[in-house]
Amino acid sequence: MNPKPTFTGIIPPLVTPLLPDFTLDSFSLEKILNHVIDAGVHGVFILGTTGESPSLQQKIKIQMIRETCKLVNDRVPVLVGITDCSMGNSLELAEMAKNYGADVLVAAPPFYMNISQEDLEKYYRDLANRTELPLLLYNIPSHAKTPLEIETVERLSSHPNILGIKDSTDSKEYLSQLSETFRPHSDFILLMGPEERLLDALQHGFSGGVSGGANAFPEVYVKCYESFIEGKKEKAREYQNLIWEISQELYHHVSHPSSYLKGLKECMKLSHLSGGILSPPQRSFTEEERQTFHKKFERIKSKIHKFLEE
Repeated sequence: MNPKPTFTGIIPPLVTPLLPDFTLDSFSLEKILNHVIDAGVHGVFILGTTGESPSLQQKIKIQMIRETCKLVNDRVPVLVGITDCSMGNSLELAEMAKNYGADVLVAAPPFYMNISQEDLEKYYRDLANRTELPLLLYNIPSHAKTPLEIETVERLSSHPNILGIKDSTDSKEYLSQLSETFRPHSDFILLMGPEERLLDALQHGFSGGVSGGANAFPEVYVKCYESFIEGKKEKAREYQNLIWEISQELYHHVSHPSSYLKGLKECMKLSHLSGGILSPPQRSFTEEERQTFHKKFERIKSKIHKFLEE
């Protein structure tokens, strides 16, 4: 097993840019990667929820791994999502990630079958035993159905190839329990998923955030993190308030389960970073929704630019 890597900071869960035929948009992928890396992000996470991984073909996922690793070219760590209902598919992605030069694997629980905590623990141990790259647990019960209970995470943390957890529960109680449980074990990495809780997580000792909005507005998230690390707590709070406004204005534009992704991908389109196409069964905004969204986007973009210039 490789030594456990240590990393901190803002790690965007990268959107997967798609062409109208739902194949990978390689040109846009390069633009997005340069956009976030030039803004100072500390890593990139591909093939997660924001990357629409469950609805992508396996060959598209492998292409995404290969091209991302090549384009990043060791500038920042690359984290690769390998979540799947099939252990074989997860292991294939893990092998591709290793071969193409990624740094870390990320796996949420398999999301279809009913799984006990005992079975889930055995699953993760088997996965970690059979992969060469270190593994990050990913708790997202809103999508994966089965939660990673604190006691399960604590037992799994002793595995030499499991380096930490990404918490996407959006639960302040779970956040606090993770912080309390792993405070004596600073080598176990804690990353926050929902960006609305980024600063709260940092204050609880988390290592960083996997923030979706950092695809479109990476400077805001990087400066929030850096301000906190530098002890500029009031400035960090101002950035967090701006992140909250981004969330409320752009991720909740319509009353729809996929409102977050619709909004984020439309942001990428309006920023001239990608075409904004979602993978089926999800669909982009209607034309009427898009027109009203554009006004919100321009207002938020203007506010961000003024704030960053201060």
